[in-house]
Amino acid sequence: MHQPLRIGLTGGIGSGKSAAADEFSRLGVEVIDTDLMARELVEPGQPALAEIVSLFGDSILDQQQQLDRNRLRQLVFSDQSSRKKLESILHPRIRQQAIDRATQASSPYCILVIPLLVETGNSYPLDRILVIDTPIELQRQRVALRDSLSDRDIDTVLTTQVSREERLAVADDIISNEGNLASLHNQVQHLHHQYLEASGQGQPGG
Repeated sequence: MHQPLRIGLTGGIGSGKSAAADEFSRLGVEVIDTDLMARELVEPGQPALAEIVSLFGDSILDQQQQLDRNRLRQLVFSDQSSRKKLESILHPRIRQQAIDRATQASSPYCILVIPLLVETGNSYPLDRILVIDTPIELQRQRVALRDSLSDRDIDTVLTTQVSREERLAVADDIISNEGNLASLHNQVQHLHHQYLEASGQGQPGG
């Protein structure tokens, strides 16, 4: 069976990963989003949620017995040890699911959206790494607008991520996202044709 080309898409917070992934999806490419997987893994009844509650206590749940994401975010971003423990619960499960879905992808290549690809040691079997690159001040502006976070909260998130330079150092391909959406889409479409050619499978449906 043909193994689709596996493209790992990564970038810092507010870089435009979702916008790029949405455009790949519009072009008929299968997109595997590890953030969505993480949300699915912590739904009520999931083993990962039970492990998280065992680690952090019942206070991590809201009144509906669902994970209080804001509370968890505050805990792990302020304590590196807690963050590492949380990652040890989620990341192996996410990685295995992502690899399984990539193997079953029906398009000639697939996009695996992995925000912390570099931070977690790039343990995924990938054919290429695509970095969405954005100047840090533009990241800050976008995150402040999108998530209504304070400068301090944004700083806290940024300190858990590798530097722009470290991310670019592992990139096979780069999309510069400091312009408008049309510019981003044009770059995605250019890479789309390159990846189709590299896959040797022709145009995906959709």
